[in-house]
Amino acid sequence: MTALLLLLVCLALGMLIRRHAKPPHGIVHSLNWWVINIALPALVLELIPGIRFDPALWFPILAMWVVFFGAWLVFGLLGPRLRWSRQRTGALILVCGLGNTSFMGYPLLQALHGKEGLALAVVADQLGCFPLLASLGIIVASLYAGRDLKTGQIVRRILLFPAFLALLVGALAGMLGGWPDWVTGVLAPIGSTLTPLALFSIGLQFQLRPGHRPWLAAALGLGWKLAIAPMLVWLLGRAVGVHDLVLTVGVLQAGMAPMASAAILADEYGLEPALSNTVLGIGILLSLLTVPLFDHLLV
Repeated sequence: MTALLLLLVCLALGMLIRRHAKPPHGIVHSLNWWVINIALPALVLELIPGIRFDPALWFPILAMWVVFFGAWLVFGLLGPRLRWSRQRTGALILVCGLGNTSFMGYPLLQALHGKEGLALAVVADQLGCFPLLASLGIIVASLYAGRDLKTGQIVRRILLFPAFLALLVGALAGMLGGWPDWVTGVLAPIGSTLTPLALFSIGLQFQLRPGHRPWLAAALGLGWKLAIAPMLVWLLGRAVGVHDLVLTVGVLQAGMAPMASAAILADEYGLEPALSNTVLGIGILLSLLTVPLFDHLLV
């Protein structure tokens, strides 16, 4: 569980630095730029060529799409009724529609279900969450940030989004037999910087101060991500006859904490960063309890 400890340490370190030190001006923007434009594409380039799609594994992939579109529907309807700004609605769709299916999903599912669970977790993450982040995540960010909504410009943003380009290049490399060892040896350490830097950046912005955060919005977002979404995926799986480990992994990945990269993307597009970071930080802590609980109930 070293990877989970790393998450907590980096988050706590960012919070301590913010409170007791004087980090350089603009450090958050610089860290976020590295995470989105360098570390995330490197990670995608490293992992995608190793994925071998099996039609029998459609359910964990579908589960990620159910969580994302469910969040879009739920918060798209709730936002106007609760008089939320478009930025708040867009932030919740991003951070509560996309899960931390790699940095939390991998170690948790390996700990709970061994290598078989880890293999299914990678499928859900690399063929579910990452494509969503790189495509529809950009669309949501653009729509709710109030940026130009011309179709051509949104398509261009998606096509030029570094993680999406890395997804295409990685898929091509996989079809050609994968990367040489020396390429993987370069990509792996660069991609490994994503987790510590993303969580450190979130920690620098994360504060728990009653009265200074939209707690209702955060509670509704976490209620969807950690409880309602996995239950919905479980009902869907049972309805279509999915069972055993495939069903379990689909449900657990659906209930993972919000994705750090999604919170970074929300920050880059000005979608209420305070809310995004609050939901992310609390979600990471709560998911360490809720994911094992769901696993126990499924077993």
